[in-house]
Amino acid sequence: MEFGRPVWHGFGLAWPDRLFPYQETGVERLIDEPCLLLADEMGLGKTIQAIAAIRVLAARGEAAASLVVAPSGLVLQWRRQFRAWAPDLRLSTVVGSASERLRAWGAPAHVFIVGYEALRSDIWLKGPSAPGARRWDVVAIDEAQRIKTADAGVARAVKSLHRNRSWALTGTPLENRLDDLISILDFVAPGRFDPNAKAVGLRRLLADVQLRRRRRDVLADLPPKTSSTVSIVLGRRQRAVYERAETEGIVRLEALGRDLRVTHVLELILRLKQICNFCPETGESAKLADLADRLEAVCAGGEKSLVFSQFVAEPFGVHRLARELARFEPLIFSGDVEAEARAARLAAFERDDARRVLLLSLKAGGVGLNLTSASYVFHFDRWWNPAVEAQAEDRAHRIGQQRPVHTYAYLCEGTIEERIGEILTTKRVLFADIVDGVETQ
Repeated sequence: MEFGRPVWHGFGLAWPDRLFPYQETGVERLIDEPCLLLADEMGLGKTIQAIAAIRVLAARGEAAASLVVAPSGLVLQWRRQFRAWAPDLRLSTVVGSASERLRAWGAPAHVFIVGYEALRSDIWLKGPSAPGARRWDVVAIDEAQRIKTADAGVARAVKSLHRNRSWALTGTPLENRLDDLISILDFVAPGRFDPNAKAVGLRRLLADVQLRRRRRDVLADLPPKTSSTVSIVLGRRQRAVYERAETEGIVRLEALGRDLRVTHVLELILRLKQICNFCPETGESAKLADLADRLEAVCAGGEKSLVFSQFVAEPFGVHRLARELARFEPLIFSGDVEAEARAARLAAFERDDARRVLLLSLKAGGVGLNLTSASYVFHFDRWWNPAVEAQAEDRAHRIGQQRPVHTYAYLCEGTIEERIGEILTTKRVLFADIVDGVETQ
């Protein structure tokens, strides 16, 4: 098929599928504007919009060399999408050892795809093919919240690239603080933000450079998502272990006096969060008992579930969950699993009706995956960032989902998890005020 909109009319480009009208608008904006923060909610197809725009620009002779920077776990996914949506463009995937990446940078390609960490390492390379020596027609950064820390090596490497067009793709441009968003805008529109203006200046600049659409506004047929908090009361023994750890931890912090550091506090918080998952002395878990009951009902109804935890290893994370939930034959997707094995497990979960439970570490499985075969999402423990949780949920609630999505977040009463819940609420309000409060269309 060919798109019929004027911006690409006459180039004779065939496409594998038709874009939604809002996606066509996104492609037009990317083509027309050299600086754009494409902040569509997760699951609305930002990747496809960027690829289509790069392809049209290449056909117009305006994009001979483009660079896509993505989390390392999504590099191969970008390559697959380019092959489907822009088969006429030559690709170079910059992965592997330093010598392999050096050869990849020198390949005769229209589009180079690289992970953030690899770019940080390679930005210092010398020679005309080095990423820092070229002038790129397009630099598109996926999951742009990865450059939210302005003075981090990854952010400095990305911002140092010479480029004609700067595209940042993220559904969560503000995760924790206004500075997160400021750092991303410094890539998209360098020098245009007045740091003294803060919130007022941010809204003004966002109105110029941000394009954000929400699922409820552009996908009328997308099934609803309902979110619930599951309040859990710790059992007697688990509660006793928690309270002892909390009391002893506070005593140790007070004893440190002037030597007290933030890391000491975070260590205690981490320990308390782990005890909320599983009692280290008895193995008891009030959350697990509830989760198992819910999974039993979900599986009996023929539905599939995603279970997220920030922890991976025994005795508190997804591997412990896999052992305790063995009767459901769960699959594990975490960073300690080889990439090929992860891909095979995802394929099995999506295609095999008998595999109904997928356990994911929040870091490895929270972004870039399409898991629309699942309609239930469980947060076994809470992260400090509401955007991270939303991204995890939107692995299921996205284009292609045919069923309503139900999400459940566990919260142990009278524990550190209650405080985390309060912080998450505050951050959601900030995001809604700054990002969703700007009219960008």
